[in-house]
Amino acid sequence: MDFSSWHPVWQALAAGGFTWLMTALGAACVFFLRKQNKKFLDSMLGFAAGVMIAASFWSLLAPAIDLSVELGGLPWVAPAIGFALGAIVMRLVDKFLPHLHIGEPISKAEGPKTSWRRTTLLITAITMHNVPEGLAVGVAFGAIAAGIPSASLPLAIALAVGIGIQNFPEGMAVSMPLRREGFSRWKSFTFGQLSGIVEPVAAVLGAVLVFVFRPLLPYALAFAAGAMIFVVVEELIPESQNSGNADLATMSVIAGFLVMMVLDVALG
Repeated sequence: MDFSSWHPVWQALAAGGFTWLMTALGAACVFFLRKQNKKFLDSMLGFAAGVMIAASFWSLLAPAIDLSVELGGLPWVAPAIGFALGAIVMRLVDKFLPHLHIGEPISKAEGPKTSWRRTTLLITAITMHNVPEGLAVGVAFGAIAAGIPSASLPLAIALAVGIGIQNFPEGMAVSMPLRREGFSRWKSFTFGQLSGIVEPVAAVLGAVLVFVFRPLLPYALAFAAGAMIFVVVEELIPESQNSGNADLATMSVIAGFLVMMVLDVALG
């Protein structure tokens, strides 16, 4: 069946399912690896950060600016409002939802004090930034249906592929530590992939919202960008730099940015 002929909501669901699958594949490393290679993990987290930074502009903010012009408004107003709201919402979630960043001891759990176990806190942290990633995929496919000139199916697919690539280390970063703490391989895998399940749901929600309420699209695109940049600066880059592999992680950010930029520009 021709994917381009699918309804944008079904396209978003399939793309969100792919990003979840990549999380599951990363979590499945627990079946084959005895321990986590920190250099590899830090390089992948850096690469993921670069992918998300590039995707935030080329796949989200640039179309938001184009659509603002098309709708007759000032080109910067809707993107600026949406971008700020995305970051603010993520900051509020970060403040009020208990969670634990990858590689941190449970004593450094953020948010309100809780009796949640380390497993739950880790999954919560990754789920937090999987939601805006899923929304980003959904609004990218919704933008195609809305007829934005700068939006295209290859560009939306490139965004889903880029986010899928960066989901791989996240699944591994949850499952491998859980295995070290004594969980069975199957339980470690289950918890590792669990955080990615929200992405297909968020993708469908994003596609439905912009498909039904087209004037919301520039705000939604910029909102997803703001949320993703917040995640990059608050989580991914610090996590990639805290194990003594700062230079490797930094060059991986550059590599991830270049890969996503080339995909976006070549396919857009």
